[in-house]
Amino acid sequence: MTRTIKLGLILHGVGRSWGDWRHPDRDVNASTSFAFYLEQAELAEQGKFHFLFVADSLSINERSSPHYLNRFEPITILSALAATTSRIGLVATLTVSYSEPFNVARQFASLDHISGGRAGWNVVTSWLGDTAANFSKTEHPAHDVRYRIAAEHVDVVQGLWDSWEDDAHVGDKESGRFLDPDKLRRLDHHGQFFQVRGPLNIKRSPQGQPVIFQAGASEDGRDFAASRADCIFTGAQTIEESQDYYWDVKARARKLGRDPNQLFVLPGIGPIVGLTEEAAEARYQELAALNSIETGLGMISRAFDDHDFGAYDLDAPFPDVAHLGRNSNQSQSNHILEQVRAEGLTLRQIAQRIATPRGAFVGTPEKVADALQKWFEEEAADGFVLFETLPGQLALFVDHVVPILQARGLYRADYEGSTFRDNLGLAFPENRYTAARRNRAAA
Repeated sequence: MTRTIKLGLILHGVGRSWGDWRHPDRDVNASTSFAFYLEQAELAEQGKFHFLFVADSLSINERSSPHYLNRFEPITILSALAATTSRIGLVATLTVSYSEPFNVARQFASLDHISGGRAGWNVVTSWLGDTAANFSKTEHPAHDVRYRIAAEHVDVVQGLWDSWEDDAHVGDKESGRFLDPDKLRRLDHHGQFFQVRGPLNIKRSPQGQPVIFQAGASEDGRDFAASRADCIFTGAQTIEESQDYYWDVKARARKLGRDPNQLFVLPGIGPIVGLTEEAAEARYQELAALNSIETGLGMISRAFDDHDFGAYDLDAPFPDVAHLGRNSNQSQSNHILEQVRAEGLTLRQIAQRIATPRGAFVGTPEKVADALQKWFEEEAADGFVLFETLPGQLALFVDHVVPILQARGLYRADYEGSTFRDNLGLAFPENRYTAARRNRAAA
């Protein structure tokens, strides 16, 4: 398949930041409004987007952003959207640190069947320490332990997804043979963190296995993403930063024997489109006016295990909280600390910078398309995950930016197949037991 831009849409309800919900055209109930999610899904599918993405976390407090405070559970809302869409992929976040592999395998296999082979799993380890208190745990696992849990968890889930070989379900009414018992397999996994017998009580889906997503940016995270993910989310803010990540993670994948072309790097972006430069600038200023220093402090807090930064002098040097980031969102906290150290920023200065980042994707449809093309062609991205910055922006992107990308041959005119893997250009994963039988026969 010719290399083309991949596009995903993150469904953020009332908005990404603390002040977005205050926009006069924003539905304050959007994060739990099926009508809103349906409208967004239909627009994204009209624009031939590759997938919808629902993020998640399992711990909140009174300082959490409005969307974090009140939102749908990902598998539930995507199962509903599976019935109202036909081609777009459906990617749900689900943590390995606070879930059992058998349940995860069954949930995603069910979503995969409901959608006709369109499910994806965003594998996360959960960085907020308070999450432990919601799951009868006294302690949140350390950063390196969480990634060891993740490796074993994904091994088990993918093993369970292979419980049924593709032709194990016979369904022959005349003979009374429902399945071929030689093609239904127990996993019998005994590991450091999990003991799972299997088999899974649902057969393989049309795409074989759901697509694996990850967002690793720390050293442990990059290694995990390079070894296990099909698609990787990144939070790079500049093309140079994204190129460094792109080349690094692709090189790690190649060393592990993987085809780097079967691994897609997808930076998250918030484009602001205006039919003129003046209109785009006005919309950016409209967004900036919704957010304040509290927005920036909230985003910093999220990276440092929900630490309360409101108690510090805003104009003093940035506080010594690096230890909080190391066991939380290590990649984002490190990114913040690098900027602080390089430029000597105060807490106020870094909070203002983070509150409403401008980025490279503000302008006319042609300007936004130019920026997407530059990042794509200069190996900073294989595609992008968009969030709607302001009400109406997704429709503007679909109506005006997508046709430019299509005319330039950078983006598809229609869906290539019926499954998520078909539409991403990912190979069908052969069942491990079928492969072993074929190899034995060849030998």
